[in-house]
Amino acid sequence: MRVPFNRVASRTAVDSARSTLAALTVSIGTVGLTAAAARPGLLALVDQHAAAVRDSLDGDRQPLTAAALAGYAEGVREAALEHGWTPPGGPVDWSEPEWLLIRLLAVCAMARSLDGA
Repeated sequence: MRVPFNRVASRTAVDSARSTLAALTVSIGTVGLTAAAARPGLLALVDQHAAAVRDSLDGDRQPLTAAALAGYAEGVREAALEHGWTPPGGPVDWSEPEWLLIRLLAVCAMARSLDGA
């Protein structure tokens, strides 16, 4: 049986998605998830955002993939940039993070769960 070309994820696309998620994890994920582990309120916010991301990606009906998470994160980030958001220039204050950073942190947490870590 032949699979239509558009139904097969190329190795390059998978690698690109994983690279996007790795860069996001390096920029905010590692520090943010460490902060969330120490702050129950932040962890609850991350969990709420993860549920919203899962809903947006129809994650209850189909398995989440690195490509879906990377595409979502890039889309949210691009929309924010178009509306004047600027990425933090230094360390993030995780005691009062902005909405977008919590959303991206949720994507990092979800990507971590894909890897089984």
